Amino acid sequence: MSAVIKSPSRLDGISLSPPRWNEDGVALVIGLLIFALALGALSGTDLLGWVVTTSVWTDIGRALGTAGKSYAGLGGAAALLLTYGALLAVLSGAAWALRLPVARFALSFSLLFVLAYGCWVVGSFGRLAVVTVADRQKFGLDWSLRLTNEGGYLVALLLGLAIANFWPRLALFLREAIRPELYIKIAIVILGAFLAVTAAGKLNLASNLLLRGVAAIIEAYLIYWPVVYLISRKYFGFSREWSAPLASGISICGVAAAIATGGAIRARPVVPVLVSSLVVIFAVVEVLILPWLAQQFLSDDPLVAGAWIGLAIKTDGAAVAAGGITDALITARAGLDGVHYQPGWILATSSTVKVFIDIFIGIWAFILGSIWTNVINPAPAGQRTKAIEIWQRFPKFIIGFVVTFGATLLVALYGPAPFAQKLPAAIGEANNFRVIFFLLTFFSIGLLSNFAKLWQEGFAKLVAVYLISLFGFVIWVGLAISWIFFHGVLPPLAN
Repeated sequence: MSAVIKSPSRLDGISLSPPRWNEDGVALVIGLLIFALALGALSGTDLLGWVVTTSVWTDIGRALGTAGKSYAGLGGAAALLLTYGALLAVLSGAAWALRLPVARFALSFSLLFVLAYGCWVVGSFGRLAVVTVADRQKFGLDWSLRLTNEGGYLVALLLGLAIANFWPRLALFLREAIRPELYIKIAIVILGAFLAVTAAGKLNLASNLLLRGVAAIIEAYLIYWPVVYLISRKYFGFSREWSAPLASGISICGVAAAIATGGAIRARPVVPVLVSSLVVIFAVVEVLILPWLAQQFLSDDPLVAGAWIGLAIKTDGAAVAAGGITDALITARAGLDGVHYQPGWILATSSTVKVFIDIFIGIWAFILGSIWTNVINPAPAGQRTKAIEIWQRFPKFIIGFVVTFGATLLVALYGPAPFAQKLPAAIGEANNFRVIFFLLTFFSIGLLSNFAKLWQEGFAKLVAVYLISLFGFVIWVGLAISWIFFHGVLPPLAN
């Protein structure tokens, strides 16, 4: 396999100097900063009300607004500029911490932001986003695709795919700012607070989902990983160096798991890079297909659909965003039948499953590292794997998710009444940044998916393993596990 795939001497857009911070640390700091600013509203100081929001529109002049009423005088255009400026400043600091060329990053990010947010505005157009009959009458529409404004994620993904495959020079220009893992990690830190506000209203159901999510993940780990490893080793002749990251990437958590496993077994850098590229490609395909399949066949069991999405799609960005699309599609379809679910519970289920997968990455990498250094490739006594490696390989942004979820839930349940009353609006303002980081993730995933170029890299055998594993058993086993643990559990009704 190593003779087929060429290992690049450097990766475009990635500095060869060691970063000052790693991506997890940067995401943790940015996510917690946004969360802390949002909490200022609890004491009457609105620090995030200027962030831009986009409403469903038929008149483009009314599309943009501000998150906080106290900033309404700014207008939508000024809010958009302020939001862009704030993100540019913060993410340029992140680029410095990651030792990326800051000026080139800023230039690339500027265009990437314009294109991505433009997709969100397009996705909020009434013909795409309006769901209910009442809203169609309100906007004077005789039909719509009923995607909700989260259809903007799909628009961003499709535009990214088009640029990657038809205008590769533009994708090359944007390469410094194409950081899907960074964007989704920041979004997940913020997502913790959003899910906590949702969970506070139905705490028993939320606790039930957490327990079921843990059980589902343990089942999936015990089944997925050894089967994929066996297929790649026995039937495709891959070495252990390739089989372990491939099994982790397909069965656990895509890019993060492939990279963590590659590091744990001391694989060459090209191995997790190629596996990660493959994971991203298949994540794109799954995002385009699975939410619609879930709507068609699992609308009566929406939380089964949410868990299935979390188990089947192997990158954080694609899984969480596909959970959002599935949430919108199933909620909209149920609404046509007179059933109005509270939005966010299907997404919460997908995210819960995905977060527990991320938590186990460090543990699994430690287990594999121990096997490789102590059994398969024994290292000198002083270099044996140590327990501290669990912490070193643990995805630190998960700490941010736990902090924002726990702190928000405590305020909602036990905080002073004025704080609890202001909390949903405060977290709602932070959630606008979560939406933007989701957008940047979707757009970036599309931009990374130049199908022709990746095929030319010579990883057809990797594609074959992924196809057989994903469509042969991963999707179906994930569906069965989701059904076992979530069948019959329904989201609460909106009223």
